[in-house]
Amino acid sequence: MEKPLISLDSIEFFGHDLRRPECVLCTADGSVYTSNWDGGITHILPSGEQNNYIARGIDTELKTNGFAIQKDGSFLIANLGDEIGGIWHLERSGACSPYLLEVDGEEIPPSNFVHIDRRDRIWVSISTRLKPRARGYRKDVADGFIAVIDKNGARIVADGLGYTNEVSVSPDGNWLYANETFARKLSRFPLSCDGKLGEKEVFTEFGFGTFPDGLCFDSANNAWITSIISNRIIKIAPDGSQTLVIEDADHDNLLLVEKAFDINRLDRPHLDQIKSSKLKSISSLAFGGRNCDVAYVGCLLDNRIMRFNPHAVGARPYHWDLPE
Repeated sequence: MEKPLISLDSIEFFGHDLRRPECVLCTADGSVYTSNWDGGITHILPSGEQNNYIARGIDTELKTNGFAIQKDGSFLIANLGDEIGGIWHLERSGACSPYLLEVDGEEIPPSNFVHIDRRDRIWVSISTRLKPRARGYRKDVADGFIAVIDKNGARIVADGLGYTNEVSVSPDGNWLYANETFARKLSRFPLSCDGKLGEKEVFTEFGFGTFPDGLCFDSANNAWITSIISNRIIKIAPDGSQTLVIEDADHDNLLLVEKAFDINRLDRPHLDQIKSSKLKSISSLAFGGRNCDVAYVGCLLDNRIMRFNPHAVGARPYHWDLPE
């Protein structure tokens, strides 16, 4: 892969004492929100002050992975707890309740991501039905799925995916994109107004060292993906061509990871013990700042997030103008 466009020296760290800030979202007032592994959301205000909204009054393990911000400022959380998954509703007061624990008669496993589009449809991604999840870190496993919640209720709309990760409706509303982490591809589905998906097509595939996780779009309809392990950010043009934006990886470590992946022996230690100089398994990206022109990057293994100048303006998401 070519030399990255952005130097690691230009990346700043942001926030402090964060708890596995896997997912990051931004709003127009300059706020940044991150996942909090203690069972909630951390809100980093424009002043730098941090508020934690932690679930209370529930008797289940809530582990926030992806999340979405609703119009009233509350949150939908994809629960990655080891036993109970599903989507949970969290108020800023800490009040928490189940939102979706079953779909099409099937109990929802530990859940990866939740995304709200501009038609108020809620998209849910499940990486794998296997427990523990590490059994799904294989190129010959494809049991992930996507569900939608709309005016017609909740239902599975895509199945048989290779470790479904972040999903997003394109800015024009015509496609649902989905990262398949261990199939190493960004796929998409034609999307109709009634929420029906057409046949899946592979938009682009990734090679050595790239395991796509996070996904968002800029205002020029480029998709931006993050890769765990290799700490890569890749911009993907509307024609599917790729540009490496950032990379922070140890080549020898990637060789070990690739060898394990090739023989279906990839496991948690390969994800948790990466080698790099600065970044620690980046997992998501969101455009923020007052003008939606600053990139904020979530991660799996640090207690801070990162930000940099992407030389691009983000496509404003559903939650952009929602209240502080």
